[in-house]
Amino acid sequence: MTRVCLRASRMLFLIAAVFLVLPLRVEAHLPTIGVGPVYDGIFHFLLSPEDLIPVIALALLSGQRGARFGRRVLWIVPLGWFGGGLLGMFAEAARSSALTCVSFLLFGGLVAANARISLRAISVLAAALGFFHGYLNGTSISRFNDGTYAVLGLALAVFVVVAIFASLVVPLRRQWVLIVVRVAGSWITASGLLMLGWALR
Repeated sequence: MTRVCLRASRMLFLIAAVFLVLPLRVEAHLPTIGVGPVYDGIFHFLLSPEDLIPVIALALLSGQRGARFGRRVLWIVPLGWFGGGLLGMFAEAARSSALTCVSFLLFGGLVAANARISLRAISVLAAALGFFHGYLNGTSISRFNDGTYAVLGLALAVFVVVAIFASLVVPLRRQWVLIVVRVAGSWITASGLLMLGWALR
């Protein structure tokens, strides 16, 4: 019985390995999963670390400052993303590799420093982040093939990610847990430095 199970597991492993090395299709940008443009936008955001990580950093920053900051960022970033995405659909594609690392450096650094910024300042930063990254996403979306729905999917995904990460940080009180959040910010900053070095190389 054990030998049969061992042979079956080896066979399943070999079949899985064959499927992994023989992909059917590769998507360079804005993956299409076949269930509609809204879901395409959601999955694009979740599979794009250059967009996802700065949003997580901003959510952590707003959570460090409290529930009022988190609620403000929760609405501003998705709205900015949606507006920037709509505008970007009518613009030419932009190169973003050197620009997105600024988001990593700025927001990761603010989280690592546990910066005491005002509600107005974090609102401006949230709007800038949302509009900038939304615009970059919009430049790669066709406005003729349900592009607005894809941008809506992006904005919805941003809303959910901000809600989750900000709500995780707001109730934290233990010092060592707050330090872990700041360490995460330092890692994001370090990633931004690596991206900047690679972009300028």
